[in-house]
Amino acid sequence: MAGVAPMTAADPRIGRPVNELDTPTLLLDRAASDHNLATMAAFFQDRPAKLRPHFKNHKCTTLAQRQLAAGSAVGITCAKLGEAEILVEHGINDILIANQVVGEAKMARLAQLGTRAKIGVAIDHVQQAIAISKAASAAGSVIQLLVEVDIGMGRCGVAPGKPALELARQVSELPGVHFAGLQAFEGHLVNVLDRAERIEKSRAAMKLAIETRQMIEAAGIAVDCLSGCSSATYDSTGVMTGLDEIQAGTYATMDRQYHRLVPEFQIAMSVLVTVISRPGVGMAVLDLGVKGAGGEFGVPAIHDYPDVDIPFFLSEEHTVVRNTPDWNIGQTLHLIPSHACTTCNLYREMVVHENGHVVDVWPIEASGRLS
Repeated sequence: MAGVAPMTAADPRIGRPVNELDTPTLLLDRAASDHNLATMAAFFQDRPAKLRPHFKNHKCTTLAQRQLAAGSAVGITCAKLGEAEILVEHGINDILIANQVVGEAKMARLAQLGTRAKIGVAIDHVQQAIAISKAASAAGSVIQLLVEVDIGMGRCGVAPGKPALELARQVSELPGVHFAGLQAFEGHLVNVLDRAERIEKSRAAMKLAIETRQMIEAAGIAVDCLSGCSSATYDSTGVMTGLDEIQAGTYATMDRQYHRLVPEFQIAMSVLVTVISRPGVGMAVLDLGVKGAGGEFGVPAIHDYPDVDIPFFLSEEHTVVRNTPDWNIGQTLHLIPSHACTTCNLYREMVVHENGHVVDVWPIEASGRLS
């Protein structure tokens, strides 16, 4: 893919069969990931809304650059200021921090970052805006502020309608910042398994943000964009008139849960694991637990073995599997986590493979960047 980092051929693992790697190892199937990037980019190629892929999914700058190179993208979304700093260090210069940034130490970092790139931040209270305004004015930067509207998630955000309008008015009067629009996330609906139900409910929720946008514009305040959505709602809320940016993230890697929701995207991420014990007939223990794979959306799966049962996934270093075939101790398997985002954050690199062999190794530069 054009415009991305070349292979790091010096790594001795390149060219080796994947199943000979040490375990646990975070893997990325390059062909599957590229399919996902191309599929999402093609969907938005001729549509008004464009992609702002969410970096929090993988925290890997090489993969972020590939998402931009795939097309239909206006920039990158991230969750933390530390992630934004990593992105800027690696040449990405249009970033939305889809979260509230609070605290004196962070204000200095944010204002300085705004002198190097176009940085947006979500806010839901005027105190946040005032603090950013003061810091940005002192540093000579301008930070883009998006008012976050709570459309049912029950997390951050102001109520739709007049509360959002009032905050937009207040932001518009501050120096060092620019009121750039709204952010809204229908996160409380992305895991609705029935696609028709998910489409109906997510559109009803996002309509609240679109109506809020219309109210603000009617008051004479320009709204540059409305940013939101996810990999599970890209084809429902992402096609609504009035929405400009799609913060899809998981499509780049996919996991067990999201593949249930949008099976048109392929599972590209897995963790190579080893069978370390066969304590009973039809039972096996793997060398990975919650310290190596996110389990927020349930237990993982084993690739190519849909009938095995993982009765629990709570141990730090072990996964217990039942109804197994006659696996040998030392055999390697591909485990599919239920949640890609928290899995990638546990690793410092992803080993990229194609046709059963390692083709590259990509650093996960923002792993552990929680501030």
